[in-house]
Amino acid sequence: MVILLKRAYEPPGPDDGFRVLVDRLWPRGVSKDSARIDLWLKDIAPSTSLRKWFDHDPAKWSEFSDRYFSELRHNAEAVEQLAEHVRRGPVTLVYGAKDKEHSHALVLKAHLEGLT
Repeated sequence: MVILLKRAYEPPGPDDGFRVLVDRLWPRGVSKDSARIDLWLKDIAPSTSLRKWFDHDPAKWSEFSDRYFSELRHNAEAVEQLAEHVRRGPVTLVYGAKDKEHSHALVLKAHLEGLT
């Protein structure tokens, strides 16, 4: 199982495999052609209320992670859809957040890795 993480503002690479945008909103200033997204899985992103509460505040990271893990546990359909792609080959989770150390994509990757 290979799950990579990449910001939407980074160019696609030859090793990215299947590219999945895991944000509820399309990243500003990124064209659909340049992003080379294979699947936009909005439903796997944190809920709007959780995203707004977190507001990319590192002080809330631990609580955000716990809440997002909980959302993922109750979102079996979207998680299974993504897990199926992961079982087939490399998947890159594409996200728009600037902070690479406090991105929901990290939580999502950990959740997917915990399924195996």
